[in-house]
Amino acid sequence: MPRIAEARRPAEPSSPEQKERYRRIQQAAARHGAAKGLERVQMHDVAKDAGVAIATLYRYFPSKTHLFTALMGARVSELWDLVADSPRAEDPAAAVSELLVGAGRQLLARPLLAHAMMQSNNASVATSDSPVTKVFADLMLEVLDLDDPDEDQEQLVRIAESAWYGIIMSALNGHITAEQAEWDTRVACRRLLGDF
Repeated sequence: MPRIAEARRPAEPSSPEQKERYRRIQQAAARHGAAKGLERVQMHDVAKDAGVAIATLYRYFPSKTHLFTALMGARVSELWDLVADSPRAEDPAAAVSELLVGAGRQLLARPLLAHAMMQSNNASVATSDSPVTKVFADLMLEVLDLDDPDEDQEQLVRIAESAWYGIIMSALNGHITAEQAEWDTRVACRRLLGDF
């Protein structure tokens, strides 16, 4: 009977060389994900294109789910940098709307990669508590300038995030256009967050 692999936490890069290898792995995964989608990405190809041994790849990313969830996390971190550099908005709901519209544009520009990241994040949420989802909600609260949100505010942010996620999936699946996705995102933010 085959042994079942024991689940383990991914290693975190600490030295500059490790961080560089980690970055190269993510860049290679993004290229492969954008060209092939999650199912057709081969970890050996990612390792080869990143110039690392397959054992190094698996050390940081035990599975494709880990790899593409981490890639989505990196995209959310980039959004944090944008928010940190922006002045406080007079209309917080509109600011969240524009943040989500911008994030949606980035995702829809590379649909196969977006599917890979979102599918991996969904799998991550199903088996544990995805850090990406929590960070994204925190990002929205930051844009809304809510340091100490009450339960109702947290709920509305969660619903807005879920609505946006569903809108993006509808666009990725061809049910609505990119323009409709932007419009729907703005409407959802205005109706859910307009009183903030």
